[in-house]
Amino acid sequence: MQSAAHNAPASKTMLWAGRIISTLVVLFLLFDSLIKVMKLPPAIEGTTRLGYSESLVFGLGLLELICVVLYVIPRTSIFGAILLTGYLGGAVATNLRAGNPLFTYILVPVYFGGADLGGAFLPRQPAARPHSAAPVARAV
Repeated sequence: MQSAAHNAPASKTMLWAGRIISTLVVLFLLFDSLIKVMKLPPAIEGTTRLGYSESLVFGLGLLELICVVLYVIPRTSIFGAILLTGYLGGAVATNLRAGNPLFTYILVPVYFGGADLGGAFLPRQPAARPHSAAPVARAV
């Protein structure tokens, strides 16, 4: 049973805020994952500078890409946001371990983690007409 608040249509402002936040998060994370999957020199240099092996770059990029795809699909967007938050938490831990500056390195994944959760919980599409989960019997 769904509550009346859940079925209420979202305001246009909240709808567009959800779309804009989600789009910005997706574009940044797609860029980040694709340069890792393609093993471009900046991705390899950044990963090895943080103390990880070059052989991990492709796997990290693929993992991030899978999380982004799950985030983009409406039915799995909450799950994708949770996975991305965990992935970004690993980035925070890595930057802390490497001794990087707080505001320019360590907190950037926190900002994106907050944005991905915010974008996932804000509506990104107009509410559909409510329907019953039970099958409808046909009249004979």
